Amino acid sequence: MPKPFSVNVSRFDPYKSYRFLVYFDTSTSPVAGVSKVSSLKRSHDVIEYKEGGNAIIRKGIGRGKYEPITLERGVTHDDSFEQWANAAQVLDKGAPSSSLSKLRKEIRIELLNEQGQPVHRYLVHRAWVSEYQALPDLDAGTNAVAIEHIKLENEGWEHDLSLAEPKEN
Repeated sequence: MPKPFSVNVSRFDPYKSYRFLVYFDTSTSPVAGVSKVSSLKRSHDVIEYKEGGNAIIRKGIGRGKYEPITLERGVTHDDSFEQWANAAQVLDKGAPSSSLSKLRKEIRIELLNEQGQPVHRYLVHRAWVSEYQALPDLDAGTNAVAIEHIKLENEGWEHDLSLAEPKEN
């Protein structure tokens, strides 16, 4: 049985899901305050076909699709979610306005180890905002952080295998 870690051979526990960073385009600064990234998922359509003389239905691989990715964070004065969402369409004095040059972005999602070192990196290609929620339901009877979220449609993602396992102290 292979070891789960090639560099840190004495480590057996998997990485935790609460340490991660998200970057837009080529920025070296992470997006502020992202608290949740959901649904880094892909699937393929199934093509069923029958052939004469065979009672079994054959299945083949069809077109691939990538599920939308949702980013959530607490409401702050950082307007990067809103600015990107506005690129699709926003009202400007009552008339719709779009910015196609700012519509799509490349996204990097980095999973970190307990020491804050990147251990896995995923590259999301040609993402754009299909849904933006500026504020949650406001309710004086609750005790919660106000969360804004964006839903990102994308044209695929890949695991960046050039990122090597770092040596942990």
